[in-house]
Amino acid sequence: MMKQFFGMSLRGELQEAVRGLDRPQFIMLLSNKDQFEAHVKELERIFPGVPSIGCIGMSYDTKIVEHGVGVIAFLNGVQAAANVLEQVSVMPVKYIERLKRDVQSVGASQNDTVCIDFCTGNDACVLTTINTVLKHKKISLVGGTGDAGKVSANGKVYEDAVVYGLVKNLSGKVKAYKENIYHRLENYQFIASRTEKANYVIGALNDRPAKQVYQDILKVSEQDITTQTFKNPFGKINGDDICIISIKEVKGDALTCFRQVNDSDVLVMLELGDYKAVVRQTIQQIQNDFQRISAVFSVNCLFRYLLFTQNNYMQEYLDDMSALGNHAGFVGYGEHYNNRFVNQSMTCVVFE
Repeated sequence: MMKQFFGMSLRGELQEAVRGLDRPQFIMLLSNKDQFEAHVKELERIFPGVPSIGCIGMSYDTKIVEHGVGVIAFLNGVQAAANVLEQVSVMPVKYIERLKRDVQSVGASQNDTVCIDFCTGNDACVLTTINTVLKHKKISLVGGTGDAGKVSANGKVYEDAVVYGLVKNLSGKVKAYKENIYHRLENYQFIASRTEKANYVIGALNDRPAKQVYQDILKVSEQDITTQTFKNPFGKINGDDICIISIKEVKGDALTCFRQVNDSDVLVMLELGDYKAVVRQTIQQIQNDFQRISAVFSVNCLFRYLLFTQNNYMQEYLDDMSALGNHAGFVGYGEHYNNRFVNQSMTCVVFE
């Protein structure tokens, strides 16, 4: 059976974080802005040639590493490849052959392989590109966006890139999940217009200034809009699924969001549900699907982390998730689930 290792150093000492890690087959580095590049080099020196990806962000198992360094590794019973697609904002398809080769080299298939990715931005475009390869084999993808515009693969640091690990479980299946703690607020529905795709701006909703529409419905001051988005983000209807769109800031009469909205997109207003009950449902669902679990790797949105921390629930959440078995993950600025870039969510992959 495969195993998942989690090590950390609140002081940012990589040697301390990898203590006890023996013969890893795939490594994820979660570091801080100041030490990231040094940690990437040092990790490659300690474990030369082991497939690895890294980004800047918080990590967790039963405790959270807010500053410092965390290392998540898979060992025994997995086959992995790690790589990078560069220049994602200009030509995301340019290096796609790398992913095709890696899919073949690990013998990836739908039931036993997952693609884990860390991205510097331009998420929606990147995921569409990656999905052109993964969809042929129906391989799931779980990942997120790191901080400060830098990621790493196999000992090198990249900007404007997505790094990925293809991980095949040799001793059982894998399955990806997405958790949403929001539901629709009444029957509000909007057509977006005056959008700026490049800057994730919504200018108008149903031909009225977006800021005004949000304030009128929720009776909040302009200053409170960015905190209200914890409780009331927008949702974008995507077939039978709703993608969560968080507000980043107010820009004149417009709203800047954390993900792209296009003219004519249909948006709804969402509200925070009983998140503890939703988490219990997710855990129950996973337990129903798996008789034995080797590991759970998850990506939690920064917004969820802030919300759970504000409500003194973060520790309880990590304790609850650890009931599934070995659980570790990282806090992202946006989460990736198959071909979708989502906000304010949790995505995870479970290994049998």
